[in-house]
Order: sequence, then C-alpha cells, then structure tokens
Amino acid sequence: MIASWQLPAAVLGGAAVGGGCFLLVREALPAVPALGPALRRLHEPVATNAVPPSTSLLSGVARRIRVPQRDLTLLGRTREQYLISLLLSALIGLATPPVAAFIFAAAGIRLPVAIPVGAGLVCAVLFVVVAHRDVIEKAAAARAEFVRAVCTYLDLVALQLAAAHGPVQALEQAAAVCDGWVFQRIREALLRAQLQMRFPWAELRLMSQEIGVAELGDVGAIMQSSGTEGAQVQHTLREQADSLRDQIRTTDLARAESITSRLDIPGAALVFVLVLFVLYPFMTRI
Repeated sequence: MIASWQLPAAVLGGAAVGGGCFLLVREALPAVPALGPALRRLHEPVATNAVPPSTSLLSGVARRIRVPQRDLTLLGRTREQYLISLLLSALIGLATPPVAAFIFAAAGIRLPVAIPVGAGLVCAVLFVVVAHRDVIEKAAAARAEFVRAVCTYLDLVALQLAAAHGPVQALEQAAAVCDGWVFQRIREALLRAQLQMRFPWAELRLMSQEIGVAELGDVGAIMQSSGTEGAQVQHTLREQADSLRDQIRTTDLARAESITSRLDIPGAALVFVLVLFVLYPFMTRI
C-alpha cells in the first residue's frame, strides 16, 4: 500500500521538476524585446506618488544590487525582471534537492536532513550563477549581432548620402530598408529623437552608451560632422564599415582557432586510449 503522503510528494516533485525544466528552456530561448520598455523609451511616463509596494520594493533592491545594466538594456529587460529571474532560479535550486529527497524517501531510500539542505543551498547559488551567466552570454551574442548590423547600416547610410539625401533623411531611410530587431531599435531611437526634437546622431550616440555598442556611437559621430559642418562623409562611412568587417573577421578567426585548439584535447585522449588498447596485450604477457 502507498502511504498517504507519498502520492502528494510525487505530484509536487514532478510539478517542481517540470516547472524547473520549463524555466530552463524559457531562459535558453532567444530574448524578445518587450513592448512596455519600448513604449516607455518613446514616451517617458509621468511620475506619480502612487507606487505599488511590490514595485517599489523591487526597485529599492535593484538600486542596491549591482546589475549588468547595459546588457539588460540591450536585451530589453528591466532591473526588476533580472532580479526576479535570479530569485526564481534560487528558489528552484533550493527546492530541487528536498523534492529529490522526498522522491527517494518514497522509494524507500532515507537520506539525512543535512544532505538535501546543504545541496539546496549549493544548488541555489549555482542556479543564480547560471541565470546571471545566461544574461551575460545572451547580451554578448546580441552585441555581436548588433555590430554586424551596424556594418550594413554604415553602407546603407553611405548609399543614401551618395543619392543626394540629407544626413537626417539618410539615417532614417537607411534604417527603414532592413528588418530585424537591430534596425527596429535604431528606428525607435530615430523616432525618439524626432519626437523629442533632438539630432538623430546625438540619439544614436546616447543609445550606444546605454547598450555598450561603441560602433553605433561612431556612426553618430561621423554623421554629426556631416550635419553640423557639411562634410562629405560617404568615404568615411565606407572606411568605417570595412574596418568593422576586418575586426569581425579577426574575432571570428580567433574564436575558430580557440575552438580548434580545444578539439585537440579529446583527439589526443582518443589516441592515448587507442595506444593503451594496442599495448595492453603485450603488457599482460610480460
């Protein structure tokens, strides 16, 4: 007969494991920019005195904890969302060993209480580190994709300037040519500059500082000289695009060489195992 507590423990254990797998898969998927932060970037909300207690509590905690703000801005996440993801990861890590202990107990395997408690603390810290590293890695991949898109944007702006368009019009029409989240962010920045009566190159430079993409700030600096001094910058834009392509190519080659060097280790280990298999019969006869 099954004890009265075994079935609920098994159900709760399965639910916890399923929820943890769902959150892990959800965090592994590419991030989608949220609509709310995008609208708030276009229209700054009016400050009000009525603030929900939960929101003010999260905001206070977020101000006291050091978070990768540039990475979060690039991914379209808020500080509160980042802290909530860390908290959920810690709770999942803290609950996983006790749930596993309940499952083992249902199977007749008794573990000391100190084992699931200690393992829960270790898993909580490990899950928080994994969640933080996931944000950093996603931001690094998004930043590399942003730099590649900036190369295309430089060429498009140079073509628009060569077609006798003004600097402001060249920036806007070049951003409207391509799709993708990078060009969508650039279009949002240009629209924000238009609504707030600011120069588009100043908005691009501000955006580059917020997301940590210096290459976008270079576009703004080059176009600023064209808009304020009337300089012909088509050649400069193309040279900057070629320089970025060379930089991306060098980075990709270095990454490929690093991966190739790491592949030499399992190859050498395989050769060593094969040599042991060949020498083993001779060694046994000695």
